[in-house]
Amino acid sequence: MNMESNRSKSRTNTGRGILAGMTLVEVVVTIFIMTIGMAGFSMLFIRSWNLNRFILETGVASATASRGVDGLVSDLRKIRQGDDGSYPVVSGDNFDLVAFIDVDNDGKTERVHYYLQNSLLKRGVTEPAATQPVTYPAGDQTTTTIARYIANTTDKPIFFYYNDNYPGDTVNNPLNTPIAIQDARLVKVRLIVNINPNRAPEETTIESFAEFRNLNQ
Repeated sequence: MNMESNRSKSRTNTGRGILAGMTLVEVVVTIFIMTIGMAGFSMLFIRSWNLNRFILETGVASATASRGVDGLVSDLRKIRQGDDGSYPVVSGDNFDLVAFIDVDNDGKTERVHYYLQNSLLKRGVTEPAATQPVTYPAGDQTTTTIARYIANTTDKPIFFYYNDNYPGDTVNNPLNTPIAIQDARLVKVRLIVNINPNRAPEETTIESFAEFRNLNQ
């Protein structure tokens, strides 16, 4: 019993000796070093988190822009005469394009409307009515979103149009909008994507050309 008591007293005295051996300055320095270490770790964690978020958002923005441009270009290359005999291109502006395309490959030519609305690039599709002669109902029957986070502005159009003399004719190209529909033979699609305009990453821009093959033939 006395031996246990003596050991307990020895441990207590040892602890007190350690504490007594540290001056107030040493205690303050120790706390300061620990604080600096914790702050450094926190900054490293925050920077790593921001870097990972940056990489993720950049990847998502690039993928969004790529899918949007690829889908648009694929559709526009199939522009053709409407089933009612209408000219293949209905109208074309900086942020709005209407044309006849068989978008679902069912043998019928739909009237397709591409337009920008609240940072969303949308596609409206109208099927030809089963009438004789064939007609197209007014307005878009079905609407889908084909690209999000679009950051194109008034001075950064989505659609650019060119005549059949491009690229030789650099004076008249790109064409003034709204276009004279018979002049357009080529369209450039440029999508600018920014997932969060209030913080990095910067805008991601992807563009591609689509030739109106049926018109050129």
